[in-house]
Amino acid sequence: MSIVKKKLVIVSIITIILAMTIPIISMINSIGREKGVDEFEHFITQLQQGFNWPIYVIVGFFYLFVWWAVYLIKNKKKNVSY
Repeated sequence: MSIVKKKLVIVSIITIILAMTIPIISMINSIGREKGVDEFEHFITQLQQGFNWPIYVIVGFFYLFVWWAVYLIKNKKKNVSY
């Protein structure tokens, strides 16, 4: 809706890109994990070793969470009529 209304266009485009790339990057990097290691353990290990993809995923999910919170709070205030 923000893109259609031409408000916060850049922020909305970043949100769309993150929403599409985070699952793909997570899945691609989880494919090469060792036998007997689940996805979360692999994620933590890769994070501890300093790889960039887990940092991207954490920052991306945090960004998406904040964006949704701001979006919902903003719309809640608009819809309240006294």
